Amino acid sequence: MGLATLLLRLAGPMQSWGTQSRFTVRDAGSEPSKSGVIGLLCAALGRDRAEAVDDLAALRMGVRVDQEGQLAMDYHTVGGKHRRGDCYGVYKEEKGKLVTVTSHRYYLADADFLVGLEGEEGLLRLVEEHLQTPVWPLFLGRKSFVPGVPVFVPGGLLPGTKLEEALTTGYPWPRLGLNIPAGRRPAVLRFVRETDAGPGAEPRWDQPLGAAFQHRRFALRYVRTEPLTLGKQVPIREV
Repeated sequence: MGLATLLLRLAGPMQSWGTQSRFTVRDAGSEPSKSGVIGLLCAALGRDRAEAVDDLAALRMGVRVDQEGQLAMDYHTVGGKHRRGDCYGVYKEEKGKLVTVTSHRYYLADADFLVGLEGEEGLLRLVEEHLQTPVWPLFLGRKSFVPGVPVFVPGGLLPGTKLEEALTTGYPWPRLGLNIPAGRRPAVLRFVRETDAGPGAEPRWDQPLGAAFQHRRFALRYVRTEPLTLGKQVPIREV
């Protein structure tokens, strides 16, 4: 089998694709991260964290932003309560006391992404089958963020089609189903595609490195952001 591109739709009330989360601040990128998408594929395939993901990491990824998400923040606390007669929380350095810790967790509201994965057709066909009947539940970056529509795109496996073509003319912009007020259709869609290093390329630290996810090691990859004119470069599905 030759080259193909597989399309996925990642849309829901809430999603979060952080790449720089540390301790009490959990960030959310403006589009899905590659590590997050590969994690979603592993859930569909039933791959454990200890299993290799080299084949999935080798896929080339692109994202068409059909609807930009609104960045929002959840305020969380950890500890500060009593359970079974014992305090629980986080130890404070100077006195060794258990205290309440606050955390700020960011997410995107009402975002809708069309993700393309370019690679070997046999692997993508296997992924497509499991997206229809996933082994484990699929989430949009966090376990509490479930998809609002199926991730599986009917007819989304496009043999012999490059990533750029699949994410432009290969799949229309789905006007229906998007939470967009009348008269506020975007004129331009943001297109983020994986590319080589060079002028205009942006770095992303979300390329899985090593044989398995359990090691939590990521390498640098580069993306390029381009505008797509809606109605010209991207067709519109009116019904």
